[in-house]
Amino acid sequence: MSTRIAFLKGHGTENDFVIVPDPENTLDLTPAAVAALCDRRAGIGGDGVLHVVRSAAHPEARSMAAEAEWFMDYRNGDGSIAEMCGNGTRVFARYLRHAGLVDEGDLAIATRAGVKSVHIDKDGDITVGMGSARLPEGDVTVSVGERSWPARNVNMGNPHAVAFVDDLAHAGDLFGPPPFSPAAAYPEGVNVEFVVDRGPRHVAMRVHERGSGETRSCTCNRAFQLKFLGLLARGLRRADNGGDDSI
Repeated sequence: MSTRIAFLKGHGTENDFVIVPDPENTLDLTPAAVAALCDRRAGIGGDGVLHVVRSAAHPEARSMAAEAEWFMDYRNGDGSIAEMCGNGTRVFARYLRHAGLVDEGDLAIATRAGVKSVHIDKDGDITVGMGSARLPEGDVTVSVGERSWPARNVNMGNPHAVAFVDDLAHAGDLFGPPPFSPAAAYPEGVNVEFVVDRGPRHVAMRVHERGSGETRSCTCNRAFQLKFLGLLARGLRRADNGGDDSI
């Protein structure tokens, strides 16, 4: 027996998502169903699913309902659950505005990493307050083939390992997750970013996201790049496979 699911597609700098509106949380989105939706050959195709649910209707978000009406129930492309997705939050907010569910201006969105502050400008630009980066202690190493690099352990509500490299080609094909050590640093897997410094206020990167593979961009890592490079609160140009953006 099949189930009909209404959906939309959206992307933030080509980090793309299947958007599934389900305000009252009536759909049973199993990991297998999510993976099928995200399959680029046999399904709709996407890096993940944005399940749009009222906070009061979802057991993981009810405690945030007084602060944020809408919960971003984000799933990775393989069906696994994720705490947070920066680009996903922007696309989620765009959908809410498109559907007439929110107005321009300030907005609170509930995620598994807490409530995120979002601003929707009149010109359509969407800004997400990512919060402070947490920098867990301990050395981390990521590897590709015979190359290894020290990486910074970063948590933006979800886990990241950030390695500065000389050439983005050294990241390889990124078909599979780059090995990291120690394993205890990321017991539930990690998003791995390879970053190149391209001059004053300009960096480029490639990313392998856990549960999705290489994606065209990653918002969660931008705030850390800003902090690590010691740049001003605005003015960092960042390039990835999905295009340039500014912080």
